Amino acid sequence: MILLTGDIHGDVRSPLWTIQKHGLTPDDILILLGDVGLNYFGADQGDRKRKKLLNKAGVPIFCIHGNHEERPFNIPSYHEAFWHGGIVYFEDDYPNLLFAKDGEIYDLDGQKAIAIGGAYSVDKYYRLQRGMNWFPDEQPSEEIKQRTEMQLSTIDWNVDVVLSHTCPQKYVPIEAFMPGLDQSKVDHSTEEWLDTIEDRLNYRDWFCGHWHIDKRIDKMHFLMHGVEAL
Repeated sequence: MILLTGDIHGDVRSPLWTIQKHGLTPDDILILLGDVGLNYFGADQGDRKRKKLLNKAGVPIFCIHGNHEERPFNIPSYHEAFWHGGIVYFEDDYPNLLFAKDGEIYDLDGQKAIAIGGAYSVDKYYRLQRGMNWFPDEQPSEEIKQRTEMQLSTIDWNVDVVLSHTCPQKYVPIEAFMPGLDQSKVDHSTEEWLDTIEDRLNYRDWFCGHWHIDKRIDKMHFLMHGVEAL
């Protein structure tokens, strides 16, 4: 069984409850669609405590990169491994916690799934003013974008599933906008790039988090608290 859910922002109670409720085992996979919050404080004890609790559940937890977290390749304790046909990042102390490499294509129970993480933090300046963590490489770089498109070209732009943090611009849920925020100052470049991907891509389902909403539009699945099967 492969289940998906949205952002947990370091609150491990939700995925642990999902694992228990659905009786997930080491043969199953739980996918978290970004802003997992396990790499928010770096070497801080809080991050290690959360990782230990989730790893102990014994279920592979596959994480898409969000915007409110450090990229694993910037953390010395992570290395690369080959998992389900693609590259992931993991730490020796927490082998059940797997972080997707953007642009990689994974074989998930015979389904081709591409991982495309990252997004813009609309609370960027709020965070900076208050000394909270903000990550300059939160959005996919040009190198990541080019690599993602190259990977898709090798499979003729055909996948079963897209796993991303944010969504293409045409599907942005306006009702989820933060009240009082001037949208003209928001960087939508990642969503606009995903629009160009979605226009060319032949896919069955697209799952994303980021917007803190549970909603379905056509083949686009927005998840926050909801849980769906792949």
